[in-house]
Amino acid sequence: MDSAASPSLDVATPERVALSLPVAGIGYRCLAYLADLFLLFLFWVVAYFTFTLLVSDVLGFFQGLSGLTQTLLVVGVFATQWVYWTAAEVLMGGQTPGKRLVGIRVVRVDGSPVGVLESAVRNLVRIVDSIPVIYAVGCLSVLLTRQHRRLGDMLAGTLLVREERVDLDKYTSLATGSVSLPASTRSERLAPEDEELILSFLTRAPGLEPEARKRLGTKLVERYGGLDEAGRATVLASPQSTEAFLRARVQTER
Repeated sequence: MDSAASPSLDVATPERVALSLPVAGIGYRCLAYLADLFLLFLFWVVAYFTFTLLVSDVLGFFQGLSGLTQTLLVVGVFATQWVYWTAAEVLMGGQTPGKRLVGIRVVRVDGSPVGVLESAVRNLVRIVDSIPVIYAVGCLSVLLTRQHRRLGDMLAGTLLVREERVDLDKYTSLATGSVSLPASTRSERLAPEDEELILSFLTRAPGLEPEARKRLGTKLVERYGGLDEAGRATVLASPQSTEAFLRARVQTER
């Protein structure tokens, strides 16, 4: 739907893991918008037929209103939609029903959750983004900006990212079965990307071929172990001891 070389937003989780979230392009945004627009359409259809139960001639009723009242009514229709977008994004963690269906989310440019002010601003500027027709200004802005942001996003300091499921069990599981490091271990602190590499190996290790499992475990111990020759021989005696050491190596960083 979007280019494989789409831009990304780099953030860090509380587990000190660096993540790269792909930015949602115009295709995802359009699908989410159409889904939300359909829900709004259903709302107004229900509202219209409910109103016809009270007033038989809806058009005549509207034409009988003063110019000011008609203007306020039109503004009220837009305000209802503005409340829908804003309330949904704030209460649903940066998502509307349409965004949740497509799998995208509004966040601040630093990756943190969107707040009331940011959501209110980005949705208020929909008035400008939607002119002259079919979101011409907004679509042009999304296509021309590096992170696919419309004017509302630029003013509010937000952008849309595609959600990717991240398995955090491999981080929380470190708390169980604590293993101490050999006394001979002398190594520098691990960078977040190094922790991610080790944890990815530990997650996949049970499904690897024995030779590949041993070879990869050995490389990780040699690279991050900080062991002398005797300690390395002890740790590499079996896949279980190798992986227990690597697990303990990451655990010491927490």
